[in-house]
Amino acid sequence: MEYVTAVPDPRSEAARPSRAGRRSLAVALLCGALGAAVVLLATRQQWSEGTATVAGGSFPLTAKGSDVTGVPAALAIVGLAALVAVFAVRRAGRLVVAALLTLSGAGIAVAALLGASDTAALDEQAARASGDTSAAVHALSHTAWPYAAAAGGALILCAGLLALRYGRLWPAMSGRYERSGAPRPRRAAPAVDPDRPEDLWKALDRGEDPTGTGPA
Repeated sequence: MEYVTAVPDPRSEAARPSRAGRRSLAVALLCGALGAAVVLLATRQQWSEGTATVAGGSFPLTAKGSDVTGVPAALAIVGLAALVAVFAVRRAGRLVVAALLTLSGAGIAVAALLGASDTAALDEQAARASGDTSAAVHALSHTAWPYAAAAGGALILCAGLLALRYGRLWPAMSGRYERSGAPRPRRAAPAVDPDRPEDLWKALDRGEDPTGTGPA
């Protein structure tokens, strides 16, 4: 009895990296763009509130994410720039940009979580309102927006990790190559009309033989 060994189709084997690259690219773009949008939105929302007492009276105070810390919004912009720059570089440069994207996401998450329990912004507002640098805020409470910003940072972090793992399979922007990766054909030199002296001079300037018998 003869046994037939199945030979894998090389076309299907070659298609696997391509499919993995397309899927990871789509997921990374979605995570990066969505994460940056969430972070920028969250930093414009109220993160904390409390009550300050001044001259026997009390008044409410609120602090937005941008009042607490400017790190998440700044790193979100850096992450967006890095996500776009991934396609403009190759090899080692792509790894560096992917690492920057990863660090941006991690930095956003850490800064947002630290800001979730921060009281410095409200204390500063209370000090300005009362004129007393020792004034503090009471009945302090926090919203869920810092955690939304941290989640956005986690999405950017995910995009960076995908870029580190699959970035070598992603396409790169280049003006010298078509989508297929083949070099663009050079334009053919215009035909020289021997009856037009200006065409003869242009051909000589290009280093061509207008008579067609050999190099100029």
